[in-house]
Amino acid sequence: MSNGSAITLSDLARAKVNLTLRVVGRRVDGYHDLESVVAFADCADRLTLHTGDDVSLVTVGPGAQECGDTADNLVLKATRLLAERVPDLRAGAFVLDKHLPVAAGIGGGSADAAAALRLLARANGLSAEDPRVVEAARLTGADVPVCLPSQPCVMTGVGDNLSPLPLPRLPAVMVNPRVPVATKDVFTALGLRAGQLNVGIADVLSSTGWPKQGASAADWIKAVARGTNDLEAPALKVEPVVGDVLQALAALPGVQLARMSGSGATCFALFEGDDDAAAGAETLKAAHPGWWVHAGALS
Repeated sequence: MSNGSAITLSDLARAKVNLTLRVVGRRVDGYHDLESVVAFADCADRLTLHTGDDVSLVTVGPGAQECGDTADNLVLKATRLLAERVPDLRAGAFVLDKHLPVAAGIGGGSADAAAALRLLARANGLSAEDPRVVEAARLTGADVPVCLPSQPCVMTGVGDNLSPLPLPRLPAVMVNPRVPVATKDVFTALGLRAGQLNVGIADVLSSTGWPKQGASAADWIKAVARGTNDLEAPALKVEPVVGDVLQALAALPGVQLARMSGSGATCFALFEGDDDAAAGAETLKAAHPGWWVHAGALS
């Protein structure tokens, strides 16, 4: 339900990158407990809200065709869930300018939903930390709570426990081979039964201590390199092209670390400097014109 004169608001939905991802175990309810260091990239979708009486969504931009049926879009799901919690919620028409690849392990759909919740919060004079907004995020999808603040953090549990991290700017290249990978297929390949632990309690207790405020990018890259992505091996079984991407990234001059993000197929490489990252991206674009390649930074 709208009130007052119509307004237009806009926000960026930044890509999420899992610098590390441990699958602690699978809970009895079937959800997986995770421990992940999450950063956000400087590539993003843009979501615009024109307030009004009817809720709708139009997708535009280079990735619009990959979005599928808008009725299934997480932007509308998040809006519906918040409307159930906030009486007379002021919503309206969304326009999603889609640039991030879908089913790519970088939370594109989740970032879009989180942007929708931030826009709705602004349109209705709510804080993004309002418990109703946070609950709508949690119910929309596992990656939506971490995308709501879009700040670097350690994410634990089923993605709902967030501890901020003082991550510096890390020059990076992100690559997606334009092959969608379904998260559920990767978890199926991981093969944990309900109630099964993937790591021992001692492993969890001795997990990496992260650098403190003011630590250098080099210190952070070393710390991240001590971690792992437990979904990399199962993703390689589901979609072997992930291996080609990791190999191509690892071969670039100046690369400090190459790893897969989330459940794939997007992989990232960290560099000491922006020049190496930019040069690496140009090399990859020339060698693999079909791949989505982004040079920038994580923070």
